[in-house]
Amino acid sequence: MKFSLEWLKYFLETDASVQDIAATLNRIGHEVEGIEDPAEKLAGFRVAEVLTAGPHPDADKLQVLSVSTGGAEPLQVVCGAPNARAGMKGVLGLPGAVVPANGMELRKSAIRGVESNGMMCSVRELELGEEHDGIIELPDDAPVGAAFADYSDVSPVFDVAITPNRPDCMGVLGIARDLAAAGLGTLKSVTAERVEGEGVAPDIRIEDEQGCPAFYARTITGVTNGPSPAWMQRRLKAAGQRPISALVDCTNYLMLAFGRPAHVYDLAKLSGPVVARKAREGETVEALNEKTYTLDSSMTVIADDTQVHDIGGIMGGEHSGATDATTDVLLEIAYFDPEAIGVTGRKLGIASDARTRFERGVDPAFLDEGLDILTSLILKTCGGTPGAVTRAGQPPVEPKRVGFDPKLTATLGGVEVNPVEQARILNSLGFLIDGLPDEQVGQQVAAQKADSGKTWQVTCPPRRHDIEGPADLVEEVVRIYGLDKVSSVALPRAEGVAKATASPLQLTERKVRRAAAARGLNEAVTWSFLPVREAEHFVDGADLWVLDNPISEDLKAMRPSLLPGLLMAARRNADRGADTLRLFEIGRRYFRGPNGASDEKPTLGVVLAGEKTQRGWSDGKAQGFDAYDAKAEALALLEAAGAPVDNLMVFGEAGAQFHPGQSATLRLGPKNVLARFGALHPATVKAFDLDGPVVAVEIYLDAIPAKKNAGFARAAYAPPALQAITRDFAFLVPADLAAGDLVKAVRGADKQAIVDARVFDVFAGAGVPEGKKSLAIEVTLQPDEKSFTEAEIKALSDKIVAAANKQGAELRG
Repeated sequence: MKFSLEWLKYFLETDASVQDIAATLNRIGHEVEGIEDPAEKLAGFRVAEVLTAGPHPDADKLQVLSVSTGGAEPLQVVCGAPNARAGMKGVLGLPGAVVPANGMELRKSAIRGVESNGMMCSVRELELGEEHDGIIELPDDAPVGAAFADYSDVSPVFDVAITPNRPDCMGVLGIARDLAAAGLGTLKSVTAERVEGEGVAPDIRIEDEQGCPAFYARTITGVTNGPSPAWMQRRLKAAGQRPISALVDCTNYLMLAFGRPAHVYDLAKLSGPVVARKAREGETVEALNEKTYTLDSSMTVIADDTQVHDIGGIMGGEHSGATDATTDVLLEIAYFDPEAIGVTGRKLGIASDARTRFERGVDPAFLDEGLDILTSLILKTCGGTPGAVTRAGQPPVEPKRVGFDPKLTATLGGVEVNPVEQARILNSLGFLIDGLPDEQVGQQVAAQKADSGKTWQVTCPPRRHDIEGPADLVEEVVRIYGLDKVSSVALPRAEGVAKATASPLQLTERKVRRAAAARGLNEAVTWSFLPVREAEHFVDGADLWVLDNPISEDLKAMRPSLLPGLLMAARRNADRGADTLRLFEIGRRYFRGPNGASDEKPTLGVVLAGEKTQRGWSDGKAQGFDAYDAKAEALALLEAAGAPVDNLMVFGEAGAQFHPGQSATLRLGPKNVLARFGALHPATVKAFDLDGPVVAVEIYLDAIPAKKNAGFARAAYAPPALQAITRDFAFLVPADLAAGDLVKAVRGADKQAIVDARVFDVFAGAGVPEGKKSLAIEVTLQPDEKSFTEAEIKALSDKIVAAANKQGAELRG
């Protein structure tokens, strides 16, 4: 939120410097994100008087001016503004000054052969507005030679970040109140003049009491709309608000000064009673941002007999907005339910100043006073005759009462604060303590109440929606007392070596992360939320978890798999010209458990896409990834995670997202699925707008069994003393027999002597019977205490052949 020092001083009597104000705001929890001083931009610009104005000898549209800045000699300036004339006063930029609008440094120069000592400036060039048809014209009493920054009385502007729990500080008054409580000045009494209306009150009704509990309104007839006063425009511009017209500016001023949005309707464009009701399905409204929105029955609107004129609490309609021709207006100030405002705003994708305040919770007690302030502003700027007020509904103004023990401040806040000071702080923020005066804290009474040991009964102002219990009051006391006064105290720590705090799952994730990076994969971190369409593609019949209150309508489904996020990341990288994509992510899959509870599954996802190897001189074309690459990654990462890869079985049924002939699952037993891998189905690749074959791996880390020996130490490595030997075997096997099954059987023939087995050749064709294939396996035999004899090698070979026979294999002759 932005506001000028001048605006702040309207509410706060203070002599504090800009730096002191900024430091205090930071100290009490309002982070100052920036301070802009317009006076710095206006250095080198002075009030000047044009003494003479004559035509340029070599340019029809230029004039040569003689300009006085109070010095002994006038300056010659070339100017092209049509309104430049002798006797007027304006703003002269001297050589060395920098024009705020474009950053150009002014210098003494010759323009069409005539010397020019600076530049007469327009409003736009000094970033004081949008007017640029001529140079600035100042009043006749403007002091010639004065610095324009001093004359224009520009004020430093603060940019402060307001946390979501402090909607009471979404207006300058709230900021001033906090600064006054922190001892930086005195809060001025800003009371609204009671405006007595005349005539018949407007016909205002509420049909949606939940969405709009209270709706106050009055008419003002005979107004004259036009530009708002200079002081109002100056404050609005400092806050980043563009002045529009007096009527609209008055509502914006009320919102920025007091945190209370309001709206002005052109009364001539309304028909019949004005009603706060639920929108009808499919009803539309053209908002003030010139966009048309389609509404549904969950949204609160302000409408008359003919159409919707306002998306309640979010944005007004274009049709009934005030224009220069408006003469009669209806003022609306209402209280809208914050939760309903948030839901509607997200559905429609509208982010407005009004929504920001209403969905955080405005002051429900500031209806009458706010309407009187707005009425007074319009009467002073636009004239007119006010009508009587209609008050429909009742705002939720019942104050919350909290029991508070001042000793909690030391217990929870870690700082000792005198009870008298605590009472003063709470009172200055608008909290009332039973037995203490409303306006001025009596020290003796406060001390007696603290010494008595009784709990204070604190009544919270309705604007403080964030106060729920005594801990919140402690926060208020400590915040205003000074967060910088809370000592930094280290947590106690027992002597000795600290015990490891990482869980077994965390240790596994660290190992897998390092292994994946070592294999050349790039780690990605994607959203835990997905678009519904992408999530449904991977849901596999589970209960997709769709959020009621998402951060975005495009991210409302909790991810049932890590692969959609990685595929979307792969697409973004491919669109930017990436040739090879090797991505992995460790995260959680989310499902809706029993009774709506969260069911989170730790998972590792891998996506390989693009070129595995670049094209080269040998074959002339690039090579892509295939299912075997996915299997290699799956086995390597499972081994790093501690899975017993030698015992894994290969099954099908990787899922509808995978190619049925180029994918599989890795399991420990028929039901315990540790991973799935393979080439993605062409329909999946197309759904995520990717080109070429894409392979993927998904490893379910929670399915990996824990090691029985969980000790930190492992046996020392002892290399075998004797050299290993290898033997090759060629088997005829059924064509549909998986090579892995045969290898597993061979390795199990003698688990002590056989240390490795691998397929090195697959052949089907001439010499191999139909329906068969030849698998050649290299078996590594490792002797232990002595070398193998021929008889021992023969016995081992027989075991290998016997084990292969059980798989339907026969040794080739």
